[in-house]
Amino acid sequence: MNPMRKDTVLVVDDTPETLGFLTDTLDGAGFTVLIATDGQSALALVEQITPDLVLLDALMPGMDGFETCRRLKGEKLLRHLPVIFMTGLSETEHVVQGLAAGGVDYLTKPIIVDELLARIRVHLTNARIAQGTHVALDASGRFLLAADGAGRLLWCTPKAKQLLADLLPSAGQTGSLPVELTDRLRQLGESRTPSATAEIEMDARRLEVTYLSAVGPDELLFRISEVSRGADELLLRRALSLTSRESEVLRWLSCGKSNREIGEILDISPRTVNKHLEQIFVKLGVENRAAAAARAVRALAR
Repeated sequence: MNPMRKDTVLVVDDTPETLGFLTDTLDGAGFTVLIATDGQSALALVEQITPDLVLLDALMPGMDGFETCRRLKGEKLLRHLPVIFMTGLSETEHVVQGLAAGGVDYLTKPIIVDELLARIRVHLTNARIAQGTHVALDASGRFLLAADGAGRLLWCTPKAKQLLADLLPSAGQTGSLPVELTDRLRQLGESRTPSATAEIEMDARRLEVTYLSAVGPDELLFRISEVSRGADELLLRRALSLTSRESEVLRWLSCGKSNREIGEILDISPRTVNKHLEQIFVKLGVENRAAAAARAVRALAR
């Protein structure tokens, strides 16, 4: 812990004895302690002061801890705030419910002090590293964005934000992404295949999205870029005497895409992709995908 700055922990519990115990323990360990006795009070408090970590009782009258956590995570600026659940319940379904709500850990009462402090410090360190990573990515000038498993935007670097604003004006106005892009992000995230790529058409422009990696429990990193519309396809069409669609199929074949992936990118069926490939093989005088891809690479390299 940085001696020049005390980390702040918000404790949310409706039991006075637990609040007193945790306040004394955390204060003695060098933390600044904030307290709230219910979910609504906690939400109101974080609007004024953002803590570094939240210790949250799962079962409270009124708004329970699970709903409180979901509402905290619904705020864009609080999504990376670590939340540790505390409860007397230890059944798997409650642990899963807490993690699904956005919690990073789960402590069972009665709380063991050494375990509590160790887990707090680990999650504070992880959160600090994650925040530092975001700052570093922002400074790197890369076109990166993060989305959750449903394809919803979590954050993006300044360059990615500018590109989205240029391509998708509505995204800048509403803070949300178009359904087409959200669906692509979700599909790529579900595959968890490094470097998996998809394209979407936005008016007269084309956006390419590439899955990079998972950077959190429900935080996936993507690279985005604008594709010069038809540049490679035009070159292939002229050099190899192909139709527009055949040149598109061949371009993605040369990128190592399968028939299914090409179909998804071009919004046609795998069977249609295969029919185009049959024509491409005949026109190029080749017998297989590898030979066709090699011809495309040579044509594009000229």
